[in-house]
Amino acid sequence: MAQKTVTRIGGHLVVESLEALGAEVAFGLPGIHALAIWEALRTSGIRPVGLRSELNAGFAADGYARVSGRPAPLLLSTGPGALISLAALMEAASSYVPVVAIASQIPRDLIGKDRGYLHELHDQLASFAPVVKWAARAELHEEIPGILAEAWRQAQTPPSGPVFVEIPVDLLRGETSVPPVGELDGSPLPLPALDEGALAEAARVLRDAKNPVIWAGGGVQRSGAWNELAALAERLRVPVAATFMGKGAFPEDHPLSAGSACYDGAMKAFLEDADVVLAVGTQLGSEITHDWKLRFPGRLIHVDAAPERIGANYPALGLVGDAGPALAALGSLVAERAPDGRAEARAAEVRDQVERGLAGQEADLEIGLLRTIRDALPRDAVSSWDMTILAYCAASYFPALAPRRFLYPDGSGTLGYAWPAALGARLALPDTPTLAVAGDGGIHYGFTELASARQHGIGATLLVVDDGGYGILREYQEEAFGETTSVDLAQPDFVRAAEAFGVPVRETTPDVLGDDLEWALGMDGPSALVLRARLRWVQATP
Repeated sequence: MAQKTVTRIGGHLVVESLEALGAEVAFGLPGIHALAIWEALRTSGIRPVGLRSELNAGFAADGYARVSGRPAPLLLSTGPGALISLAALMEAASSYVPVVAIASQIPRDLIGKDRGYLHELHDQLASFAPVVKWAARAELHEEIPGILAEAWRQAQTPPSGPVFVEIPVDLLRGETSVPPVGELDGSPLPLPALDEGALAEAARVLRDAKNPVIWAGGGVQRSGAWNELAALAERLRVPVAATFMGKGAFPEDHPLSAGSACYDGAMKAFLEDADVVLAVGTQLGSEITHDWKLRFPGRLIHVDAAPERIGANYPALGLVGDAGPALAALGSLVAERAPDGRAEARAAEVRDQVERGLAGQEADLEIGLLRTIRDALPRDAVSSWDMTILAYCAASYFPALAPRRFLYPDGSGTLGYAWPAALGARLALPDTPTLAVAGDGGIHYGFTELASARQHGIGATLLVVDDGGYGILREYQEEAFGETTSVDLAQPDFVRAAEAFGVPVRETTPDVLGDDLEWALGMDGPSALVLRARLRWVQATP
């Protein structure tokens, strides 16, 4: 393994293929079996971004892909290094994020032999296949470009998601006579045409509706269909609600926006009062439907790229297809309604009900923090949220004003997501202010990535909300059992720890958070704020 590389090897094929597919950044960690890929990156136009763990590299690739809409390469080593990424790939899979994971593997003639080779798994591919959308192994140098192009294609094809490719170390290290890779086509596969009968029926139902609602999910973001969504809503004069994954697909300061307070009783009543709900790009899963207690007394039209999801949770008139073409087709089949203010009034009423409910919840601290953060961030700034109390409040009550800018790991509720995802997002959007909000429990998964941020000059800001433990679990335990255990944590001095990483940091308070955010977001490189506060998960009218 120590021999000097003097010729083209399989690692060059990997990197040349990624370049041909349009990759600009690759996330990961070097590992002994994967070093040939990193050697090829050394002279490549692709920017290698090494993080401190494979988990965080996976989250960074996720953040990059979510805000850009493009696949993000994730480079993994064999065995234990690869396995550490599985939690991040689970989140990418459940949120349909196109991460392309590329792992090394032991030599081809030893796979499955259980002979004790370094980092050997009996079947590494089988460890990933149940998690990702598509998985494959390259067996020859000639296969590498084609397999990576297919991985790129599969990752993007709706419903998008992570994929996994493994390449044995003897291929990566071995000399290759395959010509340099020039062009590769990783374009997504075309989806079948929308069913004309179902489309006509959906358009008729919408035309006849007296009290319709559009419910926009993450599929609208992934499809880049926010213009089609706005056009249909404004053409039909229909209020638009958003799921947590759909936040920002329709700006929450638009007069037709009903917000995203899916846990809130006012939103539940709003959806149940509709005679037609057009659900676009959402699985209608347990998180947003109160464990499927939400009812649709009227007609439900369900648009989804995966036919098996239509009707899985609720009976519906199904439109199988990507959100953008489906919304555009519906818009072409319905006549424009004259504005009469009624739809805007319905949207305003549900927003007002939510506000009135919050006023009775003694939530001044939590809602005040969200307002301060919103005021400090430009309209198109990225905010990345962990599984922490302030994030749960933000999912419902933080106004998202631009698409693909509110990052939230609602797919699988993955702790530790926010900070590394923010680093990936800032690399995708280098001129866009980026803030990560994490709790003092979850930040331990990725606090060391302050070092990565400084090393790579990534100008994201981290806000740690320190309440001395796992605050939301503390609430759950107290409510369910009356006592707590193992949720209170002995914490470091986060300010001094950030200083040790060479990152500018301030301890802040709710009163000066706005000023401190302005200071932190104005830094050229990474920055951090630490807020010590005991927060509550706020629900206005459960």
